[in-house]
Amino acid sequence: MLALCTSGAATAQEKVLRVMNSGGSYGDSLEECVNKPLMEQEGIKVVQESPGGFAKLQAQGRSGVIANTTTDASTGDLLRMVAADLVEPIDWEKLDPLPMFDEAKAEYGFGASFYSTIMAWDAEKEEPADWVAFFDTEANPGMRALPDYPDFVLPFAALGGGQSIESISEGVDLDLAFETLNRVKDDVVWWQSGAQPPQLLQDGEADYAIAWSGRVMGQEGVDHSFKDGMLDISWWVIAKGITDEEREMLYAWLKLQTDAEVQKCLIEFLPYPGPSPDLADLVSEEQAKTFPTYSANKDVQWLVPGQWWFDNADEVERRWNEFKLSL
Repeated sequence: MLALCTSGAATAQEKVLRVMNSGGSYGDSLEECVNKPLMEQEGIKVVQESPGGFAKLQAQGRSGVIANTTTDASTGDLLRMVAADLVEPIDWEKLDPLPMFDEAKAEYGFGASFYSTIMAWDAEKEEPADWVAFFDTEANPGMRALPDYPDFVLPFAALGGGQSIESISEGVDLDLAFETLNRVKDDVVWWQSGAQPPQLLQDGEADYAIAWSGRVMGQEGVDHSFKDGMLDISWWVIAKGITDEEREMLYAWLKLQTDAEVQKCLIEFLPYPGPSPDLADLVSEEQAKTFPTYSANKDVQWLVPGQWWFDNADEVERRWNEFKLSL
């Protein structure tokens, strides 16, 4: 354990770890639940910068001045960072985490939190049996609130067109996806903010929605299901070019986040659980059932096929832009 810093002369010996994140409530949660304990336990002061992301990490790499040791990243951005040689692999033996879900331990990514994109609907409506029924506007008339983001809508549109659950985790049938969207586009309200789907359902402007799980659970008049939902992970990466001392501090910071008690603190700020399988045992059964990682929820979802999205990014962007021009 690193020695605690004291005031006065010890200031020169203060250890400082610089990190980037998306800021807001997430930054607040890290400050309270991770950064303060790390200072108390290891004498490491964490300095946060927001926002982070691919562009800032790339700028660091190009300049050769590695100001920040890490940033949070989506699955897609993680793969972009790896391809651009901006990050280094994680030495999991050296990091020595407490128990984590296997899928959260990637070669280049530390799985920080899990989130799901799922089906939601007006509680007065009947639950669609599956995504085919969700997109069947004749059998189930009404407006659909759909995300104005290709990575969050195209997989479900493909399922709505008949693609199998078994194959969706390997990649999206774009022909089926766009056929479905073209068929229902006159019955769609497009949303760009995660707060919109529950509000659209509550206001009667939409009857069914694709939504982020943390936004719709517990909302009055809104029902939801994790069945055939898309499970994804938010990652921490390690910037290439950091010093050995910075790496040691960063590993201590990351390891602290594998502690289920720390994750319990984090979910008091944001409803997205961390990678510990022990977290569910520290909260009420009612709260645990809201987690994307709760066994009954996790077992009926599929994990986002990140590599497919990376490999097909150009085609997806081209076809998505063509579709949006047709609206």
